[in-house]
Amino acid sequence: MPDEERERLLRVLSVATFIIFFQAFMVAPIIPRLAAEFGASPATTGQIVPAYLIPYGVATLVYGLIGDRFGLWRVMAGSLATFAILTVLTATARSIEVIALWRVLTGLGASGVVPLALVLVGRLFPYEQRGRPLGWLFGAMAGGMAFGSTVGAVAEPYIGWRGLFVGIGIAGGITLLILLGSRRLIAGAVQPVAGGVAALVAGYRALLADPRGRRTYAFVFINSVFHSGVFTWLGLYFEQRYGLGPIGIGLALLGYGVPGFLFGPMIGRAVDRQGRNRLIPIGLAIGALAAGMLVFDLPLLMAAVAVTLLSLGYDMTQPLFAGIVTSLNAQRPGQAMGLNVFMLFVGFGLGSLIFGALLGPGLGGALGLFAIIELVLGLAAIRLFKTERAAPPAGERV
Repeated sequence: MPDEERERLLRVLSVATFIIFFQAFMVAPIIPRLAAEFGASPATTGQIVPAYLIPYGVATLVYGLIGDRFGLWRVMAGSLATFAILTVLTATARSIEVIALWRVLTGLGASGVVPLALVLVGRLFPYEQRGRPLGWLFGAMAGGMAFGSTVGAVAEPYIGWRGLFVGIGIAGGITLLILLGSRRLIAGAVQPVAGGVAALVAGYRALLADPRGRRTYAFVFINSVFHSGVFTWLGLYFEQRYGLGPIGIGLALLGYGVPGFLFGPMIGRAVDRQGRNRLIPIGLAIGALAAGMLVFDLPLLMAAVAVTLLSLGYDMTQPLFAGIVTSLNAQRPGQAMGLNVFMLFVGFGLGSLIFGALLGPGLGGALGLFAIIELVLGLAAIRLFKTERAAPPAGERV
């Protein structure tokens, strides 16, 4: 594939990733508004967040197999079309229960885009050059999370929550039309692989039997529990600590996507040069530092800086783990990446639930516990990922 076509496809995939994550996280800041409109408690309304994230993660296990079996283009196009349609239909809901149902269905339908986009990066870019394109995709994820939270809070008073869902559904449809121009490139990047349930089970068994795969998936899961647990409840944190309203909360959270959105490709290039063995422990330590800072009564500006550091910790870990996953199973890349996104999104869903369950002693106690766990994870990564070094320059290879 010519470089310009490959780069154009990367940009479109990044836009699709941004839109999907925007939709996933624009809901959190409007939970009080939805609770008031439908006469439900905030706790009940808040369940619409994991109602999307957990089915999304579970469905990626199936999409990886389907992508390997029937080809990436068919599955990606069908998934993106389903996402666009179901997101618009969510605007027709007349109760929290119906919104939750649409969210479950959207999570199931949308989860074929991002994991297969990551598979495409694994096929179109050599391993030693994957840091930058993976930085683009994970930067789009972080940007979608941050801008979704911010725009959801700021725009809802003007266009309503129904307008948010209709607008993002239309954006998904437009992205699909643009992606049509690359359908032949996508279809030719990975050849379909035959196999049934037995091959599926054997593939997952092989991925988890490999020590490299096992430790990578474990870190993806635990790290996603940490980041989702902290991020999901930051709205409550800023409301209780600083008395901010929805718009103020959205603006305070805007920094979460800045490192990945602006510097994702640069972080990726640093990975390609320095190696994952160096940057993964640093990224985990930065995440622990950010959560630890939030334990204390900081000035509002410093708390916003801590949110930005939390994002940087995410951007220096999850894209690097995904880079490792792209090299685990050359025969079934969709299955390998599907398991990665499964761990990521199930971790996202469980993280928000676990952190919420720990709020009894207060936000500070939950933040402190999560920070300690992330720090221990970072110390363990120094030894467990020591072999993930950067490839030597082409002229130095033997």
